[in-house]
Amino acid sequence: MVAHSIRSGETHGNRCRGERGHRCSLCAREGPLISATLGLCLDCIRRRPEAALHIAEAVHAGIRHVFDLPGVPPRTAGGRRCRICTRECEIGQDERGYCGLHTVRDRRLVHLAGTAERGVLEWYCDPLPTNCVADWVCAGRHRSGFHNLAVFYASCTLDCLFCQNWHFRESKPAQAGGISAAELADGANARTFCVCFFGGDPASQMPHALAAARRLSARGVTVCWETAGTSHPALLDRAVQLALESGGCVKFDLKAYDDTLHRVLTGGSNRRTFENFARAARQMAERPDPPLVIASTLLVPGYVDSVEVGHIARFIAGLSPSIPYALLGFAPHFFMADLPRTSVRHAAEAEAAARSVGLTNVRVGNRHLLSSDY
Repeated sequence: MVAHSIRSGETHGNRCRGERGHRCSLCAREGPLISATLGLCLDCIRRRPEAALHIAEAVHAGIRHVFDLPGVPPRTAGGRRCRICTRECEIGQDERGYCGLHTVRDRRLVHLAGTAERGVLEWYCDPLPTNCVADWVCAGRHRSGFHNLAVFYASCTLDCLFCQNWHFRESKPAQAGGISAAELADGANARTFCVCFFGGDPASQMPHALAAARRLSARGVTVCWETAGTSHPALLDRAVQLALESGGCVKFDLKAYDDTLHRVLTGGSNRRTFENFARAARQMAERPDPPLVIASTLLVPGYVDSVEVGHIARFIAGLSPSIPYALLGFAPHFFMADLPRTSVRHAAEAEAAARSVGLTNVRVGNRHLLSSDY
């Protein structure tokens, strides 16, 4: 498969760099930590949330138009509701849901992908130990000679402006080749120690991922997940249980604590993410080692600062101080390709903020990306 190229760090070319300069459209402040595409500074997002959301919603709609995706989750009167993820789109005849995979035909909800029969994804075998978000605590860290079955789903329930795997948006689910859950599970062999479902995000194709995970777990493969946690709670509960039983983990990407900031950066609320994280964390005592739940946050320059990390860390510590927390260095990507890489100072301040509220297992990842740019 070619998923290695998806993770290679390519940007979206000149069209993601913006042409307006680093200026906030609300306060006219200028600086290198203001995304030209977004045109909003962090202070205005926090102090003027309604105005910031109005601007951000238009930005997200325009970007999604580039990839022929719905600008907002459909809310058609009399439409069929899809409950797979937090969007709960109400889809009218021949409309598509926010992720692009679900539609309505003859008044019936039709899943173009994400069922046990068909998933739109790429997969490859990644030698262990690999660059897993949880690589310092996960079960695969001591399994040299084995590999991870890396499953990259070509869909997502969010619209992150800084997406580092944005290429999946160029796939057309109706025309793209698919693979059944059984066929995916057959990709495992005697050297497969673990599987990780990521993307994109498995949330919009969770029925397919669960069907594959059940087959793989039955063969003794450790099941892991990397997600923004937007799945329907009942689906995520099943994913957590498979991880628990097989010795795997669930890696939650907690992008921002402030819901306005999360909506500005990702196009969606973080409410269900934190609810699902709390549900999963309550099961950690059933298997302390390796840890069932791991949190991570991308340190987006100018936006996800030490204050934001401190709020996230306090939430995590309130559930369990021992939950591992990875702070990840940012590399310029997608429609935030004009921002610098995370600075060493930024990472140090974020780590200190996370530890100051009681978390005991905090790690700065992607240190090779850190810079001295600000």
